Amino acid sequence: MKHTLLIVFSLILAQVYGQQARESSDAISDCTGATTILKTGDYRMQFPGKGGKVNDFQAYSSLNDIEEKNTLYCSFKASYNGRFTLNARCKQPLQMIIFEGETKYPCEEISKGSAEIRRIISKPSTELGLSLVVSESNLYPIDLTAGKEIIICFIAPPKTKEFLEVDFVFEPMTREMQETSEGGKLMDLRTDKKEAGLNILVRDYETGKPVISNITITGLKDITASYQGSDFRFSIEKSGKVQLRIDAEGYFFVDREEPVSANTETEIVAWIEPLGEGKSMQIDEIEFFPGSSEFLQSAEPKLRRLRDFLALNAGIKVEIQGHVHSNGENTFEAQKLSEARAKRVYNYLVENGIDKARLTTVGYGNTMPIFPNAKFASEEQSNRRVEIKVL
Repeated sequence: MKHTLLIVFSLILAQVYGQQARESSDAISDCTGATTILKTGDYRMQFPGKGGKVNDFQAYSSLNDIEEKNTLYCSFKASYNGRFTLNARCKQPLQMIIFEGETKYPCEEISKGSAEIRRIISKPSTELGLSLVVSESNLYPIDLTAGKEIIICFIAPPKTKEFLEVDFVFEPMTREMQETSEGGKLMDLRTDKKEAGLNILVRDYETGKPVISNITITGLKDITASYQGSDFRFSIEKSGKVQLRIDAEGYFFVDREEPVSANTETEIVAWIEPLGEGKSMQIDEIEFFPGSSEFLQSAEPKLRRLRDFLALNAGIKVEIQGHVHSNGENTFEAQKLSEARAKRVYNYLVENGIDKARLTTVGYGNTMPIFPNAKFASEEQSNRRVEIKVL
């Protein structure tokens, strides 16, 4: 009897843990793999041609008639009070569902059926959206308060890998942003306009002009949030480090960490490079176990960052380049390892919704080190890297 109970209990545990494992997925066709829309504007995205690893709709009886066989998920979090609209176009007929949760884990709420369905367009149409002009394929905009996050699910016919052209718009309800010279936008969030603080400027690497971007700041509690603009001013009451994640349409993304001091004037200029054929970007923090093509767990956030970048720039093709650190001449083992690491990144991207027709891989062994005579571990790690080249 004890053995029977133990077996039954073990089976129940296996089912529970199996369900938990299936609830998380980096695929863009699943809620937990939703592409984060950091900056509103026009995007060209691509349907994966298949459904996700998770049935996200199963807790909603009202969605039983909508087939989750080819989905594309996006998430948007309001950094200020505003009104959200969108216009989506595709050669294949679309459906759309927009969810809103009450916690910072909206996908968990969707899986439980507790997230609110804010908008649903169930009748397929090649063009649909949210606007003040309401019709069968256009519903009213959504007003969002700062910090609120919505999950947008687009559904296309099974197997199609058509492109989705979508314009996301988020307009502030109050005039928090001011125009700057050369077309930039200033967001001044200082409590006292005369006091010293942190200034962040986002500039085009080639022209020096302001670039309207989405910047996510973490590290200091008082300013941790997502913001949109080109110039930002903050009051800093505590010293520490801030992590900046900067995204702009048509540019490589930038991630960096900077120290800041309380009540001290500090200026950070973030130079971002426009996309272009032949240009490349080094992806820091995609690290592997020594002598292996297995990812370290710390690589996961940057892999997802790269996936989002490619999902939101669906018009570009890239070459994934693998590099290793090794002393002396390039060896057969070093060459093969660099190829395997590039292929590993390729497999991750394809498995999570990026069309393989957009990706190629190449390994360079240790023939292109950044530091030919590396003396420090940090220099060796810079040589042991992944780069993305626009084709």
